[in-house]
Amino acid sequence: MYEERPPGSDLAGRIACVWHQVSETDTTHLVVPDACVDLIWGPDGLFVAGPDTGPVPTPMAAGDTFVGIRFKPGAVGDFFGVPLHELRDQRVPLSALPGLPIDESCAPQPGWRLEAMRAAVRRRLTGSGSVEPATFAMVQALRAGRAVTDVAWDLGLSERQLHRRSVTAFGYAPKTLQRIVRFQRALRLARAGVPLADVAAEAGYTDQAHLSRDVKRLSGVPMGRLLSPSRRPA
Repeated sequence: MYEERPPGSDLAGRIACVWHQVSETDTTHLVVPDACVDLIWGPDGLFVAGPDTGPVPTPMAAGDTFVGIRFKPGAVGDFFGVPLHELRDQRVPLSALPGLPIDESCAPQPGWRLEAMRAAVRRRLTGSGSVEPATFAMVQALRAGRAVTDVAWDLGLSERQLHRRSVTAFGYAPKTLQRIVRFQRALRLARAGVPLADVAAEAGYTDQAHLSRDVKRLSGVPMGRLLSPSRRPA
């Protein structure tokens, strides 16, 4: 069982959602890239996930419970006190990162854990730096299918400057970000029932074969596996 909820108006500027997941069976859950970073409280404690550039198979035992807070693409900033590229494709215990103390002994229930996390995130966001408007503009432009060169031009940046800002804000280069947001757009269209040939065209792929190759590269499985009703949204 997986459930997402809005983060609340006080967090909506930088947080995409809060979520809760309980594994009903012993399974391996496939996490795929979405340009987001998550703060997660799982069976082994608090950790930070992402940003991912490929699939992350995650073993889960029956009854395992996870709660999480998902940052919007590009919205992490200096929140975790380390350059974001150091977290790329990593799962890092929160205790190894500076600046976000949460007492793990005081919240035994999932609902309490999520509220403890929300309170800590709220306090930390109050004291952390804001996110450059150009960061969100970069995501929106790439999501709309704009070329990296055109995005740099529109933002008044050289391609080298855009690259540097992308690594700072997302943890990876703009071409990687472009592939990931295009993949996520294709996934949303496919889950809405759009035929795959039309998904490829609308999401900005050369053809359906290009879509299939990119989906396999980023998720490790064909699109059909990602559309299984048993999978949660990525």
